[in-house]
Amino acid sequence: MAAAAALEAVAPLGALWGLVQDFVMGQQEGPADQVAADVKSGSYTVLQVVEALGSSLENPEPRTRARGIQLLSQVLLQCHCLLLEKEVVHLILFYENRLKDHHLVIPSVLQGLRALSLCVALPPGLAVSVLKAIFQEVHVQSLPQVDRHTVYSIITNFMRTREEELKGLGADFTFGFIQVMDGEKDPRNLLVAFRIVYDLISRDYSLGPFVEELFEVTSCYFPIDFTPPPNDPHGIQREDLILSLRAVLASTPCFAEFLLPLLIEKVDSEILSAKLDSLQTLNACCAVYGQKELKDFLPSLWASIRREVFQTASERVEAEGLAALNSLTACLSRSVLRADAEDLLDSFLSNILQDCRHHLCEPDMKLVWPSAKLLQAAAGASARACDHITSNVLPLLLEQFHKHSQSNQRRTILEMILGFLKLQQKWSYEDKDERPLSGFKDQLCSLIFMALTDPNTQLQLVGIRTLTVLGAQPDLLSSGDLELAVGHLYRLSFLEEDSQSCRAAALEASGTLAAFYPVAFSTHLVPKLAEDLCTEESDLARGDGPTRCSRHPRCLQALSAVSTHPSIVKETLPLLLQHLCQMNRGSMSPGTSEVIAVCQSLQQVAEKCQRDPESCWYFHQTAVPCLLALAVQASMPEKEHSVLKKVLLEDEVLATVVSVIATATTHLSPDLATQSVAHIVPLFLDGNISFLPENSFSGRFQPFQDGSSGQRRLVALLMAFVCSLPRNVEIPQLNRLMRELLELSCCQSCPFSSTAAAKCFAGLLNKHPAGQQLDEFLQLAVDKVEAGLSSGPCRSQAFTLLLWVTKALVLRYHPLSSCLTDRLMGLLSDPELGPAAADGFSLLMSDCTDVLTRAGHAEVRIMFRQRFFTDNVPALVRGFHAAPQDVKPNYLKGLSHVLNRLPKPVLLPELPTLLSLLLEALSCPDSVVQLSTLSCLQPLLLEAPQVMSLHIDTLVTKFLNLSASPSMAVRIAALQCMHALTHLPTPVLLPYKPQVIRALAKPLDDKKRLVRKEAVSARGEWFLLGSPGS
Repeated sequence: MAAAAALEAVAPLGALWGLVQDFVMGQQEGPADQVAADVKSGSYTVLQVVEALGSSLENPEPRTRARGIQLLSQVLLQCHCLLLEKEVVHLILFYENRLKDHHLVIPSVLQGLRALSLCVALPPGLAVSVLKAIFQEVHVQSLPQVDRHTVYSIITNFMRTREEELKGLGADFTFGFIQVMDGEKDPRNLLVAFRIVYDLISRDYSLGPFVEELFEVTSCYFPIDFTPPPNDPHGIQREDLILSLRAVLASTPCFAEFLLPLLIEKVDSEILSAKLDSLQTLNACCAVYGQKELKDFLPSLWASIRREVFQTASERVEAEGLAALNSLTACLSRSVLRADAEDLLDSFLSNILQDCRHHLCEPDMKLVWPSAKLLQAAAGASARACDHITSNVLPLLLEQFHKHSQSNQRRTILEMILGFLKLQQKWSYEDKDERPLSGFKDQLCSLIFMALTDPNTQLQLVGIRTLTVLGAQPDLLSSGDLELAVGHLYRLSFLEEDSQSCRAAALEASGTLAAFYPVAFSTHLVPKLAEDLCTEESDLARGDGPTRCSRHPRCLQALSAVSTHPSIVKETLPLLLQHLCQMNRGSMSPGTSEVIAVCQSLQQVAEKCQRDPESCWYFHQTAVPCLLALAVQASMPEKEHSVLKKVLLEDEVLATVVSVIATATTHLSPDLATQSVAHIVPLFLDGNISFLPENSFSGRFQPFQDGSSGQRRLVALLMAFVCSLPRNVEIPQLNRLMRELLELSCCQSCPFSSTAAAKCFAGLLNKHPAGQQLDEFLQLAVDKVEAGLSSGPCRSQAFTLLLWVTKALVLRYHPLSSCLTDRLMGLLSDPELGPAAADGFSLLMSDCTDVLTRAGHAEVRIMFRQRFFTDNVPALVRGFHAAPQDVKPNYLKGLSHVLNRLPKPVLLPELPTLLSLLLEALSCPDSVVQLSTLSCLQPLLLEAPQVMSLHIDTLVTKFLNLSASPSMAVRIAALQCMHALTHLPTPVLLPYKPQVIRALAKPLDDKKRLVRKEAVSARGEWFLLGSPGS
C-alpha cells in the first residue's frame, strides 16, 4: 500500500518535470499555463514547481536560467494569491539575489517581482527591500520598454499597498525613482511614470533635497511634442501625455521657482502649441499657488500675457491668455494677507490698468478691444478685483461716451461698459451701497437712454442689452428709471420692419425685466398695450386697411413677451382672451391672420407659464374654457354666421388653437389634470356645457351624435387636451370615447374631422396600459381598418386610421405594430393608396408636433427608428425587387423616407447594400422621392467617402441631371450634393472636374437666388480641386 501511494505521488511530479523540460529546453510556451492551472487546482504546490526547476535555475547557461525563472514568474503571476508568507519571503530573497545575474535573466526576474508585489501575504519590510535592490542593481533605462514598464508597475503596486513602508525610506525613495525614470522616452511608460510622480507629491512622500531633480526629470518633456503613429494599437494620444504631465507640474508650489521661468520662456516662443500648453499649465498652477510663489514673477507673467493678447493672430492663444490672467488674479485675491504684507493684488491690478487704460480712450484703434478683454478677464476673477477695476474704468468710459459723438464709437464704448456690468452680476453684495455701480447709476441710465434714442440700430441693440444687464442688478434702478426704461422698450417694440432685430431685442428685454419688476410693467406698459388693442379693435370695426392695423401683431407680441411673472399673466391673459371674444361681437371683420396672431400670443404665454405650476393652472382654467366656448359657439348652426365664427373653424386657426390647448395641458399636475378632464370629456360626449363661460348657445353641442360638420371639426380640440394629459390621469367614459372616435375616424364627410379622430384614438392607444382593454381597442381598430380598406368610399379614412394606429404602436414597441406595418407595406402595391402608403413611412419615422410627442407624455421608446429600420427595411427591399415596374417607385419612396430619418451611424454599416437602391431612387420622377434621397445622400458623402467613391460616375451624372429639375428644392439639394462630392478623395474626382465645371455654369443663371448661391459655392469648390493647399 505504501509503495502504491509513493508511485501515485511520483507520477504527477514526473508530469510536472516533463512540462518544465518542455518549457525550458523545448522552448514551448504552452506548458507555463498548464503548470499554473495545475497549481491553482492543487495538483502541485509552488514549492514543487521550484524543486522541478532546480537544475534549470542553477544551469550555467544564462538563457536556460532565464527560461526557468520565466516559467516560475509566469506561474506566480497567476497564482500569487495562493502563496504563504514564508514562501513569499524565500521567493523575494531568491529574486533579489537574481537581480545581480546576467542581463538576459533580468526581465524574467522583474516579472516575478511584479507578481510578488501583488501578494497580500507580503511581510512588512520586503517592499522596501525589493525597491532598494532594483534601485541598486538594475539600470532601468538600459532595459527594453516592456521591462521598464514592469519596474514602474512594481513601484505602483507597492505605492498602492505599502505606502507607509515606502514613506519610511524618506527622500531615498524619491531619489531612487528619479534614477529609474531619468531618460524615459516611451509614451506608454511616461503615462505611468507621470502618475507615480503625481502620487509622490499628492500623497506627501518626502522629496527632501531632490525637488529640483524631480522637476528636471519631468519638465524635460515640456511641452509635449508627440504624434501618435498611424494605426497605433495602444491608443495613446498627445492630449493624454499633456494632461498627465500638466497634473505633475501643477501639483505642488515647490516647483514654482523652476516652472514659472520655463512657462514664461515657452509663452514667449514662436511655437503655437508651446504657447497654448504653457498658458494652460499656468492656469492650472494658479489653483495651488499663493502670493509667495507668484510674487517675483508677476511682472514677467503680465508682460507675456499682455503681449500675446495684444499681438497674437490666434484666437485660441488669446482665450488661453485671458484665462491665465483671470486665474492669476483669482490666486492673488484669495491669498490671506498678513497685516504688514504688501497687497500684491492692488499692485498687479494697477499695472494692468496702467498698461490698458489709455487704449480705452481710442475706440477706433485696434488695441481697444484687447485692452478691454484683459481688464475684464482680471475683473472677473474676484469681487475685490471687479471693484478695483470697475471703479477705475467706468468713469473713464462714461467720459469717453460723451466725448465721442459718432454712433460706431459710442457703440464700442457701450459694449465695453456692458462687459464690465455683466461681471458685476457674478458677485453679491449684502449692502447695496457697497456696490461699485451705485455711484454710477444715474450716469449709466442717462447713457443707456441716449443710446436707445439714437437712430443707429446697432447702438440701440447694445443699449437694450445694457439696460437688461443693469436692470438685473437688484435694487439698483429707481421707479423713475424704470418708468423711462419701460417707455423706451414700448417705443422700440413698435419700430418699423427695417428695425426688426431691434424690435425683437426690445421684446426679449421686456420679458427679462418684467420678471424682476412686475409692478413697473403692470403700471406703465400693460395699460398702454390694452389701450392699443382697443384702438385696433376700433380700426378693425371701421374696416381700416393693414397700414392702420400694422400695430396689431406687435401689440400682441408685446403682451406675450412681458408675461414672465405670475402677476402680469393675470393681467395679460384676460386682455388677450377679451380681445379674441371682442372679435366675435359688433361689426369687426377679423381675418385668419389676426385670429392666428392672437392664438400664437396665447401659446407663447402658455409656454412661459409652464415654468410656474400656479401660473400653468391659472392659464389652463382661464384660457381653455374660453377657447372651447368660442369654438362651440362658432360651430352652432345660425342663419347669419359672424366672421369670427367662420374663421375659428378654418383648418389653420384650429391647428393654432390645438397648439394652445396642448401647451396649456402638458405641464399640469395629475390632480389638476383630473379636475379638468372631468369637465372637458363630458362636454364632447354628453354636450355638458355647464363649465364654459357664456354658455347660452343656440343649439346642442353633439360632435359625435349626428353633429354638424363644424361641431365634428372641434374633435381636434379634444385631441389636443386628452393627448397631452399625463399617462396616470384616468379619462372618464374611456370605452365610449374610444368607440366614438373610431366611428368618426372613418367618416367620409369631413377629412379634417376624421383625421383628428384617428390621431386622438392613436394618442390614447399609445398611453393606454397593456391589458385586456387595450387588446379590445386594438381589435376594434383592426376590424374597422379592414372593413374600410376592403371597398367603398371610406378607404382613404381607413388608411389614415391604419397609419396613425401603426405609429402609436411602433413608438411603444407593441407586438401588433409589425402586423400593421406589414399591412401598410401591402398597400404599396395598391393602385389608389400606394403613393399615400409610401408617404406614410415618413410619418412613421418622423416626430409629430400635436400628438404622440414626448412633451405630451406619449410612450416613445428610445431607438424606435433603429428598430423599425432593422425589422422592416429588408422586407421593403424584397418587396421592391418583386414588385411590378409601375409600383417600384412607391417602394423606393418608402425606403427613402425611412433612410432619410435614420441616424447616420446606423445607416453607414448598411450603406453598401442599400446604396444601389438609393441611386435608383434618384431616377424616380417623383420630386418628393428625389428630395428625400438627396437629403439622405448628402451627409453620407461626408461620412462615408470611400464607399461613395465606388459610385462616383453615377453620382455625378444623377446630381447634375437633378440640378436642372423643375423643383427648386430638388435643384438646391442636388447642388449641395455636388458640393459634398468634393469631400471624396481628390484622385477619384479629378477626371470629372472639367465636365462638372461646365455643367455647373448653367445653374449660375437660375432664376432663383438660393439656387444661384448653391451653384456658386459648389462650382468654386470644384474649381479648387487639386490646387495646392486645397
